[in-house]
Amino acid sequence: MEDQRPTVYVIDDDPSVRNGLDSLFRSVGYDTRSFASPKDFLLHPRSDGPACLVLDVRMPDASGLDFQNELARTGNLIPIVFLTGHGDVPMSVRAMKAGAVEFLLKPFREQDLLDAIREALGRDRARLQQEASAADLQERLATLTAREREVMALVARGRLNKQIAAEIGLSEITVKVHRGQAMRKMRAESVADLIRMADLLGVSDRAVGGMDMLHPPGTRSQ
Repeated sequence: MEDQRPTVYVIDDDPSVRNGLDSLFRSVGYDTRSFASPKDFLLHPRSDGPACLVLDVRMPDASGLDFQNELARTGNLIPIVFLTGHGDVPMSVRAMKAGAVEFLLKPFREQDLLDAIREALGRDRARLQQEASAADLQERLATLTAREREVMALVARGRLNKQIAAEIGLSEITVKVHRGQAMRKMRAESVADLIRMADLLGVSDRAVGGMDMLHPPGTRSQ
């Protein structure tokens, strides 16, 4: 992901604006894709690398603010920089409350726009890194047995080995083995690291509710 060139998408119904922005972004090393409408944008596959969207507020067949809401509803988290020649304070407040990176009035300084693009791409890069890390943790979690997940969850809830042993009906040494296996498979460098992973995965939140489902009465294994 780090090696991929960032992509800046532009949606503006004015061809001269699109051409100008395309030249500006390419001059600083960004890939660009320009569209005359949100519909055209949605028909184009998005790159896998960091990206952001430069969006006109007012277009003949669509409102940029409404399109921002549509993207959010469909789970498209691409950061947005708004451009407009007809902006007002309520409009900008609405855009920023909905998560826009910046709301710039035309004519704008190129450096202001480039600064906003840099921030937007930084946000998207951070999001992609978080998603990649979460996916990696989920893959590690999938290698744990049900018992190892159970022990991991209880460790994350602050239980000591002795308490876990009493709670799930195992010997303390067996609990230590399961905890060690969980740490090895999760590649946790310490118990604190394992707890952090469990919190990120929501494992500790499922500790109480999920135990009986994993091990109905009379079926607990060693």
